[in-house]
Amino acid sequence: MQEIELAYPADGLNMKGTLYLPDTVGPIPGVLVFPEAFGISDHARGRARRLAGLGYAALAADLHGDAKLIEDLGAAMPLINALRENPLHTRARTNGALAALTARPEVAGQPIGAIGFCFGGTMALELARGGADVKAVVGFHSGLATTRPEDAVAIKGRVLVCIGADDPGIPAEQRAAFEAEMKAAPHVNWRMDLYGGVVHSFTNQHADRLGRPEFARYDAEADRLSWNAMQDLFEQTLV
Repeated sequence: MQEIELAYPADGLNMKGTLYLPDTVGPIPGVLVFPEAFGISDHARGRARRLAGLGYAALAADLHGDAKLIEDLGAAMPLINALRENPLHTRARTNGALAALTARPEVAGQPIGAIGFCFGGTMALELARGGADVKAVVGFHSGLATTRPEDAVAIKGRVLVCIGADDPGIPAEQRAAFEAEMKAAPHVNWRMDLYGGVVHSFTNQHADRLGRPEFARYDAEADRLSWNAMQDLFEQTLV
């Protein structure tokens, strides 16, 4: 497996992602991996590495610029809230990553998917809402809300969101609004998987470091089921 540091511009920032390439010959499908609110981390890089092990060219994309990792949630949230209020900035960052990935000769002309975790899931959804040519997007414990729900009509690929049914950050009201958004774009093939007894950050084995188990907690079963659902979707779409 190859690991390549990949710099690219996006939303006026100097982004620094990490590209993982499998040891295969010929063009290969690509997957964008958008990180949690803290920024590009070992969690995002580890998931990109796993995708490369499955045969995809996977780019762990930057969020805050210069590969910045903001470990304090209180410091990260004002930056995230500003992006939530103006998803066009979020889309600019995701489209910069998409352009960097599709410019690679290993990926040129091949189908692209996108996944994301926490706010990274929101990023994947906003990429799709912006009309990007991606075949599938997957959000893991993904924020579902947007200030531009009408843009769902521009979604071209399939949508899967994997959510803890007891996630206090993604309450039932937000899930219902997302369902209404998807139904208002009847051409979109979408699915929401809910995991009972599961809260936020269920894919991150270090979620307990936040010290808020009622909010963020790893769940091995939900992690396994959601990853398998993503693989199944990609096997159908990234061909």
